Amino acid sequence: MDLYDVMRTTAAVREFTGEPLPDEVLHRILDHARFAPSGGNRQGTRVVVVRDRAARERLAELNAPAVRRYVAQSKAGQSPWNPLEPPSPSPGEIAATPVPAAFTEPLLRAGAVLVFLVDLGVVAATDQDLDRVGVVAGGSVYPLVWNVLLAARHEGFGGTITTMAIAEEPALKQLLRIPDPYAVAAVVPLGRPVKQLTRLTRVGVDELTHLEHWGAGPLQV
Repeated sequence: MDLYDVMRTTAAVREFTGEPLPDEVLHRILDHARFAPSGGNRQGTRVVVVRDRAARERLAELNAPAVRRYVAQSKAGQSPWNPLEPPSPSPGEIAATPVPAAFTEPLLRAGAVLVFLVDLGVVAATDQDLDRVGVVAGGSVYPLVWNVLLAARHEGFGGTITTMAIAEEPALKQLLRIPDPYAVAAVVPLGRPVKQLTRLTRVGVDELTHLEHWGAGPLQV
């Protein structure tokens, strides 16, 4: 596929046919994706490929606490898990919220689940002393995650970035025997899509950009 076509049609895939993801295809995806940049080219990323059914069922279980909060906050009109305000639903209301199958089924039906790790000892987290949630360190791992999704699209497969299980990171690290100082950055189910979307809805460049400073007009041609 043309690069721009891949970029414009790589959707978040959550429904899979159940078709296997062959090792040779996954290897080819990762072999191309590994050229993603990282801070200082220190390449502190690692990927755990999870195919074992029991491990995937446990991953789905680890999603539950974060999903309950996500759904409860959404129903309450909040942006779920945003770091600027506490949840308006009570802990009891969150605990009583059902977990929709859409948050667990992708982990069970995908051809494989990839768990992306980053070594915190080699990232340059230049925002670590600011009074907000850190985001800069993600620049050393998320380019790899996105490269994998682009390569998967090129191969006729797809997936989505999930993070719900990361709220239970100690249990997740124990499950997959992940050592310190690695942190979990994403859990990505990959497989053959039931339906391949070809038209995605995104804001335009006129809404995305501010020329020279915030509030100025957008970049135009």
